[in-house]
Amino acid sequence: MADQVAAMCYQLIKALNVMMDAETGQVYRLEALKFCEEFKETSSFCVPCALKLADKAQPAVVRHFGLQILEHVIKFRWNNMPQQEKVQLKECAMHLLSTGTHSILEEESHIKDGLSRITVEMIKREWPQHWPDMLKEMEALTSNGEAQTELVMLILLRLAEDVITFQTLPTQRRRDIQQTLTQNMESIFSFMMAILHLNVEEYRKLKGSPEHELQARAHCRVAVATLNTLAGYIDWVSLVYITSGNCHLLEMLCLLLSEPELQLEAAECLLIAISRKGKLEDRKPFMLLFDDVAIDYMLSAAQSADGLAICMKSNESQAVDVVERRYIFLKRLCQVLCALGGQLCSLVGSDVEVEVPANLSKYMEALLAFTTHSSQFLKKTTLPTWGSLFRHEALCKDAVVVQMAAKFLRTSMTNLVKAGFPSRDDNPSCQYSCVDFDSDEDFNFFFNSYRAQLGLVVRFACRIVPLEAFQIAAEWLQYQISSPIDTGAITSKTAEGLCSFLSPSVVQWDAMTVFMECMATQIFKNLEEEKLPIDQSMELLQAVLNYDTKDPLILSCVLTNVSALFPFVIHRPNFLPQILYKLFKAVTFEVGQENKAPRSRAVKNVRRHACSSIIKICRDYPRVLLPCFDMFYNHVKKLCSSQATLSQMESSLMESLVLISNEFKDFEKQKAFIDELMASVVADWTSEEMRHVLSTPAVYLSFVGADQVVTEQNKDADTSGLNRARLSFCLYAMMGVVKRARWPADLEEAKAGGFVGGLTPTGAPIYRNPCTAQFLAFLPNLLALIRTQNSLFTPENMARLSETFSRAHDVMDAEKNVVLGLSQNLLDLYDTAVYKSNLERMQGFLSTLYDNCFHVLGSAGVSLQQDFYTIERLSEEIAGSAFSSLDHVPDHRLRPMIHILAFLVLSCPQEYYNSLLCPLLGPLFAYMQQRLNVKWQLISQRTSVNGEDEEVVVCQESHVTQEMLEEQLVRLLTREVLDLLSVSCISKKGHEPAADKEEIDEEDMMMDSAQTASPAQPTEELSELGKDLFKHENIYMNMLTLTFTSLSWKDTTNCHRTASMVCWTLLRQVIGGNLLPEAVTWFYTSVLRALQVHGQHEVCNSTLSQLAMLIYENLRARYPELRVVMTQIPNISVEALDQYDHRLLDPNAQKVGDKKRKDHFRKLIEGTVGKALCQQFRKEVHIRNLPSLYKNPKPDKDVVQNSEATGLEALFAPEKNTL
Repeated sequence: MADQVAAMCYQLIKALNVMMDAETGQVYRLEALKFCEEFKETSSFCVPCALKLADKAQPAVVRHFGLQILEHVIKFRWNNMPQQEKVQLKECAMHLLSTGTHSILEEESHIKDGLSRITVEMIKREWPQHWPDMLKEMEALTSNGEAQTELVMLILLRLAEDVITFQTLPTQRRRDIQQTLTQNMESIFSFMMAILHLNVEEYRKLKGSPEHELQARAHCRVAVATLNTLAGYIDWVSLVYITSGNCHLLEMLCLLLSEPELQLEAAECLLIAISRKGKLEDRKPFMLLFDDVAIDYMLSAAQSADGLAICMKSNESQAVDVVERRYIFLKRLCQVLCALGGQLCSLVGSDVEVEVPANLSKYMEALLAFTTHSSQFLKKTTLPTWGSLFRHEALCKDAVVVQMAAKFLRTSMTNLVKAGFPSRDDNPSCQYSCVDFDSDEDFNFFFNSYRAQLGLVVRFACRIVPLEAFQIAAEWLQYQISSPIDTGAITSKTAEGLCSFLSPSVVQWDAMTVFMECMATQIFKNLEEEKLPIDQSMELLQAVLNYDTKDPLILSCVLTNVSALFPFVIHRPNFLPQILYKLFKAVTFEVGQENKAPRSRAVKNVRRHACSSIIKICRDYPRVLLPCFDMFYNHVKKLCSSQATLSQMESSLMESLVLISNEFKDFEKQKAFIDELMASVVADWTSEEMRHVLSTPAVYLSFVGADQVVTEQNKDADTSGLNRARLSFCLYAMMGVVKRARWPADLEEAKAGGFVGGLTPTGAPIYRNPCTAQFLAFLPNLLALIRTQNSLFTPENMARLSETFSRAHDVMDAEKNVVLGLSQNLLDLYDTAVYKSNLERMQGFLSTLYDNCFHVLGSAGVSLQQDFYTIERLSEEIAGSAFSSLDHVPDHRLRPMIHILAFLVLSCPQEYYNSLLCPLLGPLFAYMQQRLNVKWQLISQRTSVNGEDEEVVVCQESHVTQEMLEEQLVRLLTREVLDLLSVSCISKKGHEPAADKEEIDEEDMMMDSAQTASPAQPTEELSELGKDLFKHENIYMNMLTLTFTSLSWKDTTNCHRTASMVCWTLLRQVIGGNLLPEAVTWFYTSVLRALQVHGQHEVCNSTLSQLAMLIYENLRARYPELRVVMTQIPNISVEALDQYDHRLLDPNAQKVGDKKRKDHFRKLIEGTVGKALCQQFRKEVHIRNLPSLYKNPKPDKDVVQNSEATGLEALFAPEKNTL
């Protein structure tokens, strides 16, 4: 046998060398791999060969393969091995641990890992029942030296990870091992602490001595392994072990922060410990870490690590590099401080009566040191803690916190500045960003999120010190106004001498503007009116109004500051004309004297910004602006008369006027004004010429110029551009008026002003909107335009497009990037022209016009209400236009229509459900079900093509991108349709308010996600509209078909939402009726089919299993066909199914708990659950349960029934010991 083993080992080593040789061809490598795998699976010499290969005289690669064979034997053959062989294998493994390794510094880490895996696999199968002395044997091993001590630590760590963290064992084995670990935790912890203490002491003694360097490093390696193992236990053991001995463990970890070789592991242990949740009483000892000694250790460790985190790349250059280990330690230490702050906020002011620490200021200085660090990551890490401190009911009033709030605001002046791009070298943050971010786009995404969070915390600080915040903002703004503009190295591409968004002046103005907005929103909420700094704010506003710049990026910041300071104007109305003049001037802003096209995005953004600012102040302060109405109106008239073409800017000003006119509170006066304002718009829109254009596709295409060949030279000269501007302006103007015209909120004011036209049968007022007449005149051509736009996608109209505009209906590049989640070049966001070509201009026009048509319809439903819903034959008119030629309309065009229908659903009064919504939604759901089903079938076929086809496709990158785009658009359209169905039918009840949800700890939410994803019974109810829809059989069957079919489409988000919220709510309405057995079977198999597609995802698995159980339990009694379906599930236990059916159908059967019932059902349908690709070919590991240690056997007889006395006093009498 020895010869056979030796020969086989020779063959295996040969095969290994072939596999590991870089020069080996693929065929030989695969043959060698096949030989090794077959040996592991079939050979009877596995154990002797593995032991021979694992001998420490062999090379590391060979030894590792030997250990792999042993692990394979234990995993897959252990259950069939005779007891004697198991004992022998265990003895061999222990022998390998004690003598089979090189010294701790020489041994390869993967060999140590392999040895620990083998031991843990045996422990998982035999401990504690068949290997009661395992812990003693491990302890004895540590006396053999540092290498064995490290191995023991690795074994204990892997055991905790497999049992507690990853839970890779059957439930009973996991419970047995976890309970045994818990019972022995005191001795395990004492053992680890002793090992740690001993090796740290030895390391400190020897580390300075050159002759003992190797021994010192060995002790250090053991200490590191022990700390890593402690980290695996601290996360879940009782807090008593962490805080025992006056927090001895935490004290030791704090001391180790000063050891460069151990500080990172110590910080990780400390972080896990301080982050623990639990009873407040148990967490009280954590306050010891606020003592001077602990805080000083943390501060000094941070300072020394920070000094060592940056090193020079070379003596010659000034370039520096980040030392990653030191930097990671700084991150962990920062997280430790933040976790400590979390414990402080939980304990102070709670029932456990914890006092504010005496040296709170020292802690906050330490936190501030990280907030002022160059690393953007460290700054962001501290923000949640600052937010908690500033919001804390008791702490925010503490003098130290108040003082620190002002310091934090000063610090924020630097932190709000966008700096630290990894591609640049103009800020200390850049070095750290190179470590934290892969690209400028990554950094930009991070910084936007960080600044939003910082802005929130700045608001909290402003609540505490509002006047100091105002003073900081005022000084900063004055400084920016007085500073010359610095364009920096990277200037604008579109105009010489202008800033880019990376210019020093722009980033400073931008940061200051964010701060100003944060301060302004809080000062009015937190200061009495008489304490407001009105005079100072007016001086500030005057300085802003006087500031003149031609740089669009800086002007945009100036406009934001005007908006932020506007609330002060309420107290000084004489400033209004100046403000309006400043904003009006910005509406027509140009970089140069001449109107040069194409305009850059920065210029267009300034104009839009000015319009938005005007709309915002008119919306929020219409009463303040009412005295300026005539001046405002005259300016708009003058502006409109001076422009050759009117645009969105002019329509925005008209929208602002309508907002002010709401303050007339006089129906006739406001109607007369709107009639006058919209006279030219409606006259143009309703003209015979326009009616002909809007109702005839060929004429429409010619009118907008889509059938003409246009070159770049003559692009500004064509009349088509003017025609497009006419159409756009009419729609923008009507949309603004319809969206903003309102009756007074107060009923008495509405009655007095003539806005109430009558009462409904229930006594509710019927309001009149002053813009109704204009809208009704506008509507026929609007519907004609929608119909025409839908028909543009038919083949005959597509053929009419000229060569220039043949792709006019394609998705625009910017929208494509949004759909695919691709980032855009940062400079392109500001510096490029709005439209780069004639084609882009046409694409933008057609897309925006299509969207705006539906926005006008949606706004009319919300604003006009009764006036809109009582329009004669409204449903037929909308269906005849919006639903025409749908087969040709692409997915990206359908989304706005679906989205706007949801607005109509939400705003429609109940009495018009049957006349308007049912005739619209019924055909739409039927059509979308068929359309989406075909689309998803195509996607499924595409994803299941064979490998050759796939390779051919992958070669054509643009084709792949187009397929991805189409698939993502189908996914988004599906979600829009199902959202519309949900809005129409589902009335959510029983959910917690959003404010409470925010208070839930994020970690707890993540841990509970699987449980909370599917409540025992769905809380959703059918809405009133849903009830009306369910009166029509064809509509509700289409909705049921759509929802249950959609479960199998390859979109997990949609599957989870639909299964958890919609499916059962809809099906429950019809289960009392006479559903055909085929229909019930189809609903049930649809859910099982969805489990096949999505079952690999735990959240989907949970919701789909819940849905399947609800259907089965509610319909099984009436439809025995469901059992037939169940028997067809692969590997189902018919006996278990009989047992489940018996409990379900027999009223006298013993009932089981909800959780057991769910687990039983999930085991029944387990065969339908699809596996992820990585799991499909994985060999299953089976670990047998051992006789249970902790579960008492149930008595054979019912104690209560067989007791002589059945009264409660008899049951609990002392002599009834059997209980």
